[in-house]
Amino acid sequence: MADENARTAPEFDAAGLAKDLLRTVRAGTLATLDRESGAPFASLVTVATDLDGSPLLLLSGLSAHTANLDADPRASLLLVRTGRGDPLAHPRLTLSGRVEPAPGERVRRRFLHRPPKAELYADFPAFAFRRLAVESAHLNGGFARAARLRAAEILTDLEGAGSMADAEERALAHMNEDHADSIRHYATALVGAPDGEWRITGLDPEGADLAAGDLTARILFRTRVTDRAGLRAALVALASGSGATD
Repeated sequence: MADENARTAPEFDAAGLAKDLLRTVRAGTLATLDRESGAPFASLVTVATDLDGSPLLLLSGLSAHTANLDADPRASLLLVRTGRGDPLAHPRLTLSGRVEPAPGERVRRRFLHRPPKAELYADFPAFAFRRLAVESAHLNGGFARAARLRAAEILTDLEGAGSMADAEERALAHMNEDHADSIRHYATALVGAPDGEWRITGLDPEGADLAAGDLTARILFRTRVTDRAGLRAALVALASGSGATD
């Protein structure tokens, strides 16, 4: 549901841009409510995403924002794509919702695939994984490109995709270990990213998340994937250059 500013740019794919920011930005500003004063409190956090795109956070129990969330789980997360020139000319996405515990090995794996250095402290007793349960979002994609979005518009539908989810980790290991050239092709030929040692950091029904050092990219499958066979077919199609969306 776009606001009035978005109506001047009918070609603007607000949900598509919001999803891309959600899957590619690796750090954001987390705003919580100060447990004593109730005033907004902003801090910098690293971010990964769950299978459905929900932001994943690794937070220290000793930090002020964690104490704030324990008192009131309401929060917002600002994700910004940086670049040269006017910072306000670059797209940014604000997500609003509640932060909840996110235990489980899948969450741990998906987070550590994104910022690998987090493995140095992820198992410290003071740290725990949490998920922002998105309730709404606001996108600012630049002049005359603003939109308010519902959670369902930016999160990935996981209905019927259990088989694909079970296959994710094995597929990641296989692709990253045996098909580095194909992944480089995904990033450079299909996304237009700079050459580098690209790897896949996550797979979901809609596409693949890629990273090379500090660079990230997102590539979409032509059709939604729900099982192992579909995932393999989608990755093969990408390698041939025929499986990405336009």
